[in-house]
Amino acid sequence: MTPRQEAQQEAERTFNTFIRYCQRGSVWIVIALCVVVFACNNGVETGPNATGSKYNGEQYNPSNLNVKG
Repeated sequence: MTPRQEAQQEAERTFNTFIRYCQRGSVWIVIALCVVVFACNNGVETGPNATGSKYNGEQYNPSNLNVKG
């Protein structure tokens, strides 16, 4: 084999290994993010100590904007 052919083979083997590790890494990152999101209950708090927004539409109702006084 010529040095050029050996270099081409090594480059192809290295590239294939790089792609394989990138794919595996991406899959593990996605799995880890899914675990984190679902472990945190998707950001929804429930129970007696919940600190959610507790939006009250009646409290912020701008019904008195047209009142003349």
